[in-house]
Amino acid sequence: MFKGSYPALITPFKDGALDLDALKKLVDWHIREGSHGLVPVGTTGESPTVSHEEHMLVVSEVVKAAAGRIKIIAGAGSNSTAEGVDLIKHAEATGADGALVVTPYYNKPTQRGMVAHFTAMHDACSLPIIIYNIPGRSVVDMMPDTMAELAKLPRIVGVKDATGDLARVAKQRMTCGAEFLQLSGEDATAVGFNAMGGVGCISVTANVAPKLCAQMQQACLAGDYATALDIQDKLIPLHIAIFIEPGVAGAKYAMSKLGLCSPEVRLPLTELLDETKAKIDAAMIHAGLL
Repeated sequence: MFKGSYPALITPFKDGALDLDALKKLVDWHIREGSHGLVPVGTTGESPTVSHEEHMLVVSEVVKAAAGRIKIIAGAGSNSTAEGVDLIKHAEATGADGALVVTPYYNKPTQRGMVAHFTAMHDACSLPIIIYNIPGRSVVDMMPDTMAELAKLPRIVGVKDATGDLARVAKQRMTCGAEFLQLSGEDATAVGFNAMGGVGCISVTANVAPKLCAQMQQACLAGDYATALDIQDKLIPLHIAIFIEPGVAGAKYAMSKLGLCSPEVRLPLTELLDETKAKIDAAMIHAGLL
């Protein structure tokens, strides 16, 4: 259903407003570069600082621009279940192929609360749902047994796992079954994640190097880990450099070097320090992007 390289799509801005022209061009560029799908308005799409109206507009525009050529997994997460339901209903009405739903952040629900949250999201629509488990940002960790309970629901089909714990992939295979889709949420360990049973990555770096990321994921899916490692060797300095400061800012700066969008981010994020820019420049040269 959802396999390969899925850029966690940035949301381009121009003078504080959405840059929809740049957004549409990005969709076409990713398709040409071989991305297997796109994930608009997740965290990398600056979902915390876009309005709900902007959020829904970005999803609509990305679905429209893709025109069925690649899969679109719409960001639909919130720490308010009611708000999340609104977002996922809109994603379905717009024609998205799936939804990415993050574990509720800040309010620290129990495992029982997360089951109730995701069940409500599931029951509100007919879209396939990918759970986004990122305890470093949300401060809650969905445990494998909890995920297994949710995996029994017909439209909870997989997880974007950003725990950084490769053993978690094996544990989730045991609890959720081998058919449950496991997508990496951490670029630097994506090859190892796939070797443990993953089938792809929802990637920040793929905003900048979509062709290389797609080729690396395709090699993993084919069992050609020698090729995947060769590509990862080109990309690892970029994975590291993009996240010296918040990854959104790093990705946007790198994309601006390629003439794809402005480096503009919304506060409280800021544009990069010069020393960070220099490290990203060097990493892009190492990857053959500059």
